[in-house]
Amino acid sequence: MDAQMLKDKVAIITGASYGMGRTMAELFAQEGAAVVLTARGRDKLDAVVEGIRARGGRAVGVVADVTSQQDTRHVFETAVQQFGTVDILINNAGIGEQKMIDETDDDWVHTVTDINLVGPMRYIREALKIFMPKNDGVIINISSVNGTRPFCGAAYSATKGALNTLTKNVAMRLIDTNIRCNAVAPGATVTPAHLANRAGEQPGGAKMLAYSGHYVYFPGPECDPMDQAYACLYLASKMGRHVKGQVLQVCNGAFL
Repeated sequence: MDAQMLKDKVAIITGASYGMGRTMAELFAQEGAAVVLTARGRDKLDAVVEGIRARGGRAVGVVADVTSQQDTRHVFETAVQQFGTVDILINNAGIGEQKMIDETDDDWVHTVTDINLVGPMRYIREALKIFMPKNDGVIINISSVNGTRPFCGAAYSATKGALNTLTKNVAMRLIDTNIRCNAVAPGATVTPAHLANRAGEQPGGAKMLAYSGHYVYFPGPECDPMDQAYACLYLASKMGRHVKGQVLQVCNGAFL
């Protein structure tokens, strides 16, 4: 049997009840990590946890909202209670949208920003309370090609660009430590959120796409959630031990 790449590590993965987060959790558990998964709903989260346990993995689910400081603290407390520490944080939870700037009000901006940008900041701050004393840890932010090719909603695209900048800022702060911070920027990836976006079912519908002529991309296969999970595995394992402050775009060459 091949050696597990994350043996004895403990990973927190937010937004892990479906899509990319679920795939990341399943892969990390397969590679030997104990995984602490969060989502706002109980049923799907429990199903993922039970599936991982059925295959011999270690997993626990915590119902939590990334906009809540109390929930954030509870997630880390649960991880330490259950598994003794935290080694890896993946900020995957987020909200997608297609609202044009002239349809975007302040309340909506605050909602999207709190989830997509302030949420990761909360989790990073909490993770560093564990990472810094032991001088070790991995932070991976899940961004988007919209961080550099802003064809989705104004608030969404702005938060992903900011998340890329935050990733580099945190990496700079930690440059003299063994803690590394990077991001993965998925392109079109076959998840429920992406399919809803293509169908015009995200907030804002599909109007913004009509203004995004540059959205036309190479008609090769769209990415699979596992493609994004593999990128995270690279960054979380010793393969990425000297990678810091990078935004790794995984898009099958669609958004070069």
